[in-house]
Amino acid sequence: MAIKYLGDEFDIHGGGIDLRFPHHENELAQARASGHPFARHWMHNAWVTSAGEKMSKSLLNGALVSEVTAQYPARAVRFYLAVPHYRSSIEYSADSLTEATASLARIDGFVDRATELVGPVGTDYETLPASFVAAFDEDLGTSTAMADVYEMVRVGNQALTAGDAEAVKTALVAVQSMLDVFGLRADDPVWAGGGDSRLRPILDGVISELLEQRQAARVRKDFAASDAIRDRLTTLGVSVEDTPNGPRWSL
Repeated sequence: MAIKYLGDEFDIHGGGIDLRFPHHENELAQARASGHPFARHWMHNAWVTSAGEKMSKSLLNGALVSEVTAQYPARAVRFYLAVPHYRSSIEYSADSLTEATASLARIDGFVDRATELVGPVGTDYETLPASFVAAFDEDLGTSTAMADVYEMVRVGNQALTAGDAEAVKTALVAVQSMLDVFGLRADDPVWAGGGDSRLRPILDGVISELLEQRQAARVRKDFAASDAIRDRLTTLGVSVEDTPNGPRWSL
């Protein structure tokens, strides 16, 4: 089947570590014995586990993607699965997914603040740090590569604090380009699904109006009204951050 669809020789044959012997070794032996070069690289991934056990249908300890993404943002689930090295086991737990969601939110926080200052930026692979590229070239070292994202976010946040717009833009382009390699750019249209996109500008308008009312209350020193608006938004799942450029909201 592989030869039929991929040809006599192809780049990568993947599969779970439990398939290496005897399945893949037999597959390789049969292909070579029949004169086919077959796969150039074999990549065997470790398991996603639950309570130390491999997730499987037979153990009834699996988790449907639809159920997981109903509780956590789909980008955070991708982040959670993509950052560990593919040969490392990933322990499925609510704590792990909560931590992944928070980590991605910190990256998004820099992207949002930087975009407010310098505007949206595109992808420029020429800005990828050499260490980031080397990590991917060395057996898809995703965990090492993500460390470069964190480092560039740190540099970018320092530039924001210093008011250095040029340095902020440089960091933003690099971060967005690295996120693009991971398939994690928040502005990628693939993450726009899961709801009616027409609701976004409506939601933005309604919340912006409430934030204007809150700001007006703060100006007239009606802090009770200001706090009540913020508390109501928090109850609805809207986080409000006060910045030098005005309040910023996020879900």
